[in-house]
Amino acid sequence: MAFQYLTNVPLDKAREDFLRAMEQAGFSAGAETVPVPEACGRITAAAVYARICAPHYPASAMDGIALDARRTFGAGETTPVTLAAEDFTVVDTGDPIPDGCDAVVMVEDLVPLPGGGVRLHAAAAPWQNIRQIGEDICAGEMILPSHTAVTPAAIGAMLAAGVLEVAVLRRCVVGIIPTGDEVVPPTAAPKSGDVMEFNSSIFSAMLRQWGAEPVTFPIVPDDKGALRCALDAALERCDAVLLNAGSSAGREDYAAEVIGEAGEVLLHGVAIKPGKPAILGRRGAKPILGVPGYPVSGILVLTELFRPLLDAWNRTAPAPEEQREATLARTVVSGLKYQEFVRVRLGMVGKRLMASPLNRGSGVVSSFMKADGILTIPQGQEGIEAGETVQVRLLRPMAELERTLVVIGSHDPLLDEAADLLHLADPTLFMQSTHVGSMGGILAVRRGETHAAGVHLLDEADGSYNSSYIRKYFPDGGVRLVECVGRTQGLMLPHGNPMGIRALEDLQRAGLRYVNRQKGSGTRILIDYLCRTRGMDPTKIYGYDREEFTHTAVAAQIAAGSADAGMGIWSAARLYDLDFLPVCMEQYDLLIPDSAFDTPMVQRLLEVLQSAQFRARIASLGGYTLQHPGTVRERF
Repeated sequence: MAFQYLTNVPLDKAREDFLRAMEQAGFSAGAETVPVPEACGRITAAAVYARICAPHYPASAMDGIALDARRTFGAGETTPVTLAAEDFTVVDTGDPIPDGCDAVVMVEDLVPLPGGGVRLHAAAAPWQNIRQIGEDICAGEMILPSHTAVTPAAIGAMLAAGVLEVAVLRRCVVGIIPTGDEVVPPTAAPKSGDVMEFNSSIFSAMLRQWGAEPVTFPIVPDDKGALRCALDAALERCDAVLLNAGSSAGREDYAAEVIGEAGEVLLHGVAIKPGKPAILGRRGAKPILGVPGYPVSGILVLTELFRPLLDAWNRTAPAPEEQREATLARTVVSGLKYQEFVRVRLGMVGKRLMASPLNRGSGVVSSFMKADGILTIPQGQEGIEAGETVQVRLLRPMAELERTLVVIGSHDPLLDEAADLLHLADPTLFMQSTHVGSMGGILAVRRGETHAAGVHLLDEADGSYNSSYIRKYFPDGGVRLVECVGRTQGLMLPHGNPMGIRALEDLQRAGLRYVNRQKGSGTRILIDYLCRTRGMDPTKIYGYDREEFTHTAVAAQIAAGSADAGMGIWSAARLYDLDFLPVCMEQYDLLIPDSAFDTPMVQRLLEVLQSAQFRARIASLGGYTLQHPGTVRERF
């Protein structure tokens, strides 16, 4: 009787069953701690937070002189101000700002005088040309979310923020066992009959590219006992094993038998060509993959069946693929029993993308090197005629198909927490937020530039939040307000409140330094409104025009001693161990256009906002009230 594979399972089912079996068996990565400089390319095991601000001291942004800006007030082209040498300090870029100084004048703007003095023809603004504490990163801010690849820039950011070690997922150790009596190590002068063993080098390179750690064992002859000993040794040392060759129907193909004795054969035979003799097995939580000996078969089997396991191990999204329509240049005949992968060359001819099939032999490894794309012929289809339009998966270049949810608008730490939870819930989804203030977010939604905008805009007429602004800027509707949180706004003050601030009016005291949010932010609109209703003159508040773009940045300035007060949210004050004088409870919502509302990304975000995990994280931040987060509060 002719040899029969144990199974002929369609590829999608084989992949799904293998992944489910290994997940149920406990195939997953633990965490390990590595020095940050060695973490490039690794996957974070948990969210990484800044330990210190960057920069961690007020630094000169220019070469010039540091001085008290008030000494220059009134300077102009016709009314220059002359300063003696003792009135300023010469600084270089990066130097700390001396005590008593709050501005840097560029050397290009100085007129040197005999005796070391200078003449200025323009007044300096407070905090000009000074890099503020936390200008780049504020202590406590999330630098990287969970299960995210560490980039070279992220290494710099972590080190700048005082993070010297980082918890990352442990690399999957994959053993590769080459087999065969005729197989020899690569050599420049092989003898007749020698088959050079380069599959392990191909597989090792693929595995490293996918974030695994390959271990290649010595070549094992076609001997069942020797093969079993090698497999047992590899399983003791590795998290997974690739048994290369011996999976087909030859008289010395022992792979399936040995895998079955060492553990369990889940299936033997996948309905793909090339690659049909593949064996999927396991021992406990360790997968064993019997890989056909032909290199093209092996490459396809690893790509289609083993890489998904590594994606699951690394908690990363599957590699993005770009499909393009092409015109087939030559007829391709295929068998009915298998799903076939045909390597093609691609080129633009006129306005058409043409696909020319390459040599389809399983041993022609150069066809993969030359291929620009893969044409898939479904199981049960006899082939494709020349001239037909086909879908081709591009190999060169590999496309970036990242799905990123964009949020532009008012800042709140809940956005970082929601982004982390979103990525944890679905590794294929990402979320980025840009802090431009509530009004900036509304305008971004109106221009179609964002999926959502954080808003908390006070209506001075009736004390409500957000709705009147939405009606004004979206008279024709087409947007929804999604409830997020109520949050406490107030004055953030140094620990112990050394200046004894008891009310907003105290901000007008001589000698008190204030730090503000940027124009257009909901917090800036609030403090502007409070100043008007209480008869306060903002020009009497020193530093009122000194702007920061996040609540944590304001808190960082106060904690570092460069400001004595600033308006912000309680969670930011708590993060920096600041005193807090409550002013009001406001409503923070997400404004979402109808065009984005029903997208999977937005719907998953709403699920995150409604989750118990989100409630727990928000509760740990402090200063928030939660009623119905993630639900539509009003539709326009």
